[in-house]
Amino acid sequence: MLIKYIHLLTLIVWFGGMIFFSFIAAPSIFSILPKETAGDVVGDIFPKYFFIGYISSLLLLGTLLWLGRGQLKVVIAPLSIIFVMTCLTFYSGLIIGNKARSIKQEIRQTFKETKKEDLRKAFKKIHGVSMMFNATVIILSLIYVAFIAKILHL
Repeated sequence: MLIKYIHLLTLIVWFGGMIFFSFIAAPSIFSILPKETAGDVVGDIFPKYFFIGYISSLLLLGTLLWLGRGQLKVVIAPLSIIFVMTCLTFYSGLIIGNKARSIKQEIRQTFKETKKEDLRKAFKKIHGVSMMFNATVIILSLIYVAFIAKILHL
């Protein structure tokens, strides 16, 4: 019973955090603060946001493996979904996030306007990839919910 509770609570916290940040916090921050300041605020939040994703994804994998022990056929699809969510989250936080921070720092240190414009384009591109990965994790979370009833009956 405790493992089921942890599993469900973890999904709720992770999904709720993604929805809150993506659709409430970030848009509000960017709507009331100057663009650069808003970027700094969101940049400060991101490591914490991804940390929740790292812990949540690993907890979901672990508790699902525990719940599905001996019943691999029942949990293979949900395990695959959580595995993809985990990979996307770690890649977004550790690779894409570091690249975005590096580009932002380079923009601030560059004085040549043509170089700044190229860096802004690079940042926009990597930000688009990050948003796409985030949206994919949110969508996969919704798909995963379809398996919850079956999982909680294990």
